[in-house]
Amino acid sequence: MLLRAPPQTLWPSPRPRLLSPAPRCSNSNDAQPSPAPSSQTAAAGSVRRLVLPPEGRAKLDPRPDRDFYAFPRLVTHVDDGFIAALTDLYRERLCAGWDVLDLMSSWVSHLPPEVPFRRVVGHGLNAQELARNPRLDYFFVKDLNTDQQLELESGSFDAVLCTVSVQYLQSPEKVFAEILRVLKPGGVCIVSFSNRMFYEKAIAAWREGTAYSRVQLVTQYFQCVEGFTQPEVIRKLPSAGGSASVSPLDAVMRLFGMASSDPFYAVISYRNFKPM
Repeated sequence: MLLRAPPQTLWPSPRPRLLSPAPRCSNSNDAQPSPAPSSQTAAAGSVRRLVLPPEGRAKLDPRPDRDFYAFPRLVTHVDDGFIAALTDLYRERLCAGWDVLDLMSSWVSHLPPEVPFRRVVGHGLNAQELARNPRLDYFFVKDLNTDQQLELESGSFDAVLCTVSVQYLQSPEKVFAEILRVLKPGGVCIVSFSNRMFYEKAIAAWREGTAYSRVQLVTQYFQCVEGFTQPEVIRKLPSAGGSASVSPLDAVMRLFGMASSDPFYAVISYRNFKPM
């Protein structure tokens, strides 16, 4: 069920529709609607292989995620530098007039405030948080660790976003197959993350991994689904030092992996092809 945010009113259940490719960005700031659908139809991408072994999917806290997230957390989970880098990336890769799905969202989406989108649909586990998000036109609540199917039209989104949440997916292969299904041909998926997490709710493969292995993990999530392009990785890390502005305390914190600013990682892939 999709809810309008706000106020929370029912949105009609989606009906299957024909596909249209994601439009290319233009130089104009005016919102342009997506082109009319073509005769192409969509199907969920097939999962080529499983990325995670059973033990890699385990969480320290076995409680249902809906229970863990029952209380709204109206805070940001990354610092201002990470948020600025993410918004700049969205400004570069997303176009006005697009249909956007913000997967595993919350009370803020970090979308560029000056870019008007045709529709932004949010998904998450806490309705109160989603209702507070000013960029969402509609939202729905669903636990993707118990049911990975998205009750959304095939080929209906130009972009799917997932911000600092991919570490909690226990069946990422199925979720990424659904992301491919709901994307238009040429549509983009941007998965961003840092080194922060709810440790007890992150999967073992993420908890026990390094920054490098986590990037590789998300890359493999895309690669295991037939239909995604070769993933592109973007890294923006805290300065390695050597500047006069770096204090001795900062240097020690970085030595022990406790940088004073959050590292930024994004893995990006497109459905079928990357528009030129």
